[in-house]
Amino acid sequence: MPPRFVAADVSDKNRDGKRTARERLIEEREAQKARDKRRRTLIVAAAVVGVLGLAAVAGILAANMGSDGDGDDSANAVVTPKGTDPKGDPMIPVGAKDAPSTLTVWEDFRCPACAQFENAFRETIHELERAGQIKIEYHLATLIDGNMGGSGSLKSANAAACAQDVGKFVPYHDVLYQNQPPETDDAFSKDSRLIELANKVDGLVTDTFKQCVADGTHNGWVRKSNEAFQKGNFQGTPTVQLNGESIFPKKGDEQISPDNLKKWVAEANKGKKAGTATATPPASPSPASPASPAPAPPASSAPRASVPPAASQPQASVPPLTP
Repeated sequence: MPPRFVAADVSDKNRDGKRTARERLIEEREAQKARDKRRRTLIVAAAVVGVLGLAAVAGILAANMGSDGDGDDSANAVVTPKGTDPKGDPMIPVGAKDAPSTLTVWEDFRCPACAQFENAFRETIHELERAGQIKIEYHLATLIDGNMGGSGSLKSANAAACAQDVGKFVPYHDVLYQNQPPETDDAFSKDSRLIELANKVDGLVTDTFKQCVADGTHNGWVRKSNEAFQKGNFQGTPTVQLNGESIFPKKGDEQISPDNLKKWVAEANKGKKAGTATATPPASPSPASPASPAPAPPASSAPRASVPPAASQPQASVPPLTP
C-alpha cells in the first residue's frame, strides 16, 4: 500500500484543478460580457451616426429647397419646349419648315452684341421669315452667366422657352432684347422682371407661364443648348449663319447690313419656291416700345461680342452695324 501522504497530495491536486476550472469559467464569462458590451456600444454608436447623417442630409435638402437659387428643381431634367424636336438639336424653330434658306442664330439674352444685332436686324428678319424666304433656328446660350456670374442668361432663356410652349416665343424674344439690362446687371435673374416684361406680350402671362418661369422648367434644356454651343467651338455670341455659312459680322468681304442680308438670301434662294409650311406661329409685329430699332453705336463704342472664357482667346470687337 502506498503511503498516506501520496493520497492526500492527489486530493489537493484535484481540488486545485477544480478551482482552476471554475476560475477559467468565470474569466471566460467576464470576457464574454465585455465583448457583448463593446458590441452593444458599437451598435448604438453606429445608430447615432446614422441618425446624425440623415439629419445632415435632411438639413442640406431643406436648405436647397428653401434657397432662392436659379429655380431649377427639375434635377437637370431636359424638358423640351413645345414645337421643338426632343431628339434633335436643342433649338427653337421659327417660320416655314420648307423655307429654302435657314438662318441659324446662337445668342444670349444678356449679350450686348446680340441685342445690337437683334435691334438692328429685327424687321428685316421678320420680313424675310413672313415671306417664306427663310426659317430661323434660335439656339440659346448662357455665356454671360459664365463670364460675368449670375443666372440671368439661364433664367431668361428658360422664360423664352416657356413662352415657346404657348406660341409666344418670337414676341417675347424681341421684348427681352428691347429691354436688355446692362451686361453687368443681372436683372434677368429675377422672376418678377421676366414676368413684368412678359406683360408686354398679349396673352402670355398666365399662371402656367409664371409657374414655368419660377420652376425653371426648361433649365435642363437650356443647359443642353449651351453645351452644344460650347462643343461647336464658336467664337462668341451672336453667331449668325445663313445655310451654314457665317455672316456676322461679315460674309466673306461684305459687311452685314439689312440690304446685304436680303441680297444674300435672294442669291441663295434663286430659282427656289418660298416656304409655306409653318413650323411655329409667324413672327408678330414688334412691340411698340421702343418704336424703332436702336441705332448702331459709333465704332469707338461698339459692344464686344460675348466670347467663351479662355485664357488665350481675346474678345473680338464687333464692327458697327448698318441698320
